[in-house]
Amino acid sequence: MSLKSFSFSEDWIAVILGLALVFLTLFGVNVPMPSFNWSNLTELTDSVLSMSNLMAILVQFVVLYITAIAGAALLGKSVKLLLVVFPSIYFLTIIALVFAGNAVVKEYNLEAVIFSLSIGLLISNFFNLPEWFKSALSTELYVKIGLILLGTTVIFRDILKAGSLGLIQALVVVVSVWYFAFWICKKLKIDKEMSLMLSSAVSICGVSAAIATSGAIKGDSKKLSYVISLVLITAIPMMICMPYIASWLGLSQQVTGAWLGGSIDTTGAVVASGSLVGDEALKISTIVKFSQNVLLGIAAFFISIYWTYSKSVDEETKKEKPTLKIIWERFPKFVVGFVFASLLFSFFVSKDTNDLVKGSLKSIQGLWFALAFTSIGLETNFKDLFKQDNKKPLYAFLVAQTFNIIVTLIIALLLFD
Repeated sequence: MSLKSFSFSEDWIAVILGLALVFLTLFGVNVPMPSFNWSNLTELTDSVLSMSNLMAILVQFVVLYITAIAGAALLGKSVKLLLVVFPSIYFLTIIALVFAGNAVVKEYNLEAVIFSLSIGLLISNFFNLPEWFKSALSTELYVKIGLILLGTTVIFRDILKAGSLGLIQALVVVVSVWYFAFWICKKLKIDKEMSLMLSSAVSICGVSAAIATSGAIKGDSKKLSYVISLVLITAIPMMICMPYIASWLGLSQQVTGAWLGGSIDTTGAVVASGSLVGDEALKISTIVKFSQNVLLGIAAFFISIYWTYSKSVDEETKKEKPTLKIIWERFPKFVVGFVFASLLFSFFVSKDTNDLVKGSLKSIQGLWFALAFTSIGLETNFKDLFKQDNKKPLYAFLVAQTFNIIVTLIIALLLFD
């Protein structure tokens, strides 16, 4: 790989910028965490719109603005256009975060990315955005920076301490459900790109897994948005109904917690559902879900290798296998940054330091994802987003999720009863 291709590869730029944010935080640069939680207009005014909170939002904006400008410059994109465009999408994203912070919305665990996407879609479909505006958007870069920061939350040692049963269940569920979902997609003749995103979302950890898989395979943002919509729509009824089904079945809190943590796709919905059952159920469900989250890094790595190799085989002659050099050149390099960040925080960053910086990094990571989905909405037409040749991806997701619920219950009974 030439120095030039290394220097201007979007993946390597994401690695450089993402790890720069990580190390700045570790070296004591404190990026404040704004609060977006409110339940009524008084709280909105006194908390979210308070001077101190607005200053925290401004500081985060400056940090991300500088990072985005550096990214545009390294990518050879127009910095002049970004100076106008980035503040605009940041403002829209803050509005989405405010909506997502409402207490009623939080009860349904609707994540900020769905509001970011919706706001972007509304604007792009009711107003004619100029091409120069769309050309300044760097959706993929924002996703990849967010994914590298996501690596800092994947802490292997915490899972090892949490208990072997949760890890065993997570491993069995992720592997079995992923392969079943992928098999179903293959049987329904769903394209490989959608199949990989859907399988990861239903088996690992929902939104984050879908985003990570899409980044690993350079997936279509419209397909990603479709999969995320399925995840969020199904998480709500599962979150509400499964505790009552567990009670009707006479399951213990331990079994119920393991069932909820292994089958509900979003962490927020798992916590909310576990809380409805009791403290022990909440604890077990969190451990199991956190164990699945840890497997995201491993899954993203192997999915990247599989996708890179299969694409290389498709593009090379069938008689000759692609070389390691070709596979490395096509391998998504941001995964290297993701794994590095995970290993760094798992084995080299002390627990005290991690406790100090994890909130700030988590806040910035969520903001990058939200910015990416605002950008996806702004460059997408409603028809493009929801247009599917058929309903096969929906059917595959529902079948795979049903399989997930059944298999997870059986494994939970075997391990925790």
